[in-house]
Amino acid sequence: MKLFISLTVWAILLVLCWPLAILLLLLYPFIWLILLPFRLLGVGVTWSLAIIGALFILPFSLLR
Repeated sequence: MKLFISLTVWAILLVLCWPLAILLLLLYPFIWLILLPFRLLGVGVTWSLAIIGALFILPFSLLR
């Protein structure tokens, strides 16, 4: 669904302003590479918070 929406928005942009759409298409891999470390950092923070939360819930799970 997300892919369909992004392709639809890109097609509308292609009709309205084709140079900007082509530029976006060419710059997308570089934008993805720039944002990749932030995505990896987000995954790491999510996993570490999940482990900490599991450690806090563990005693209550054992008592139940």
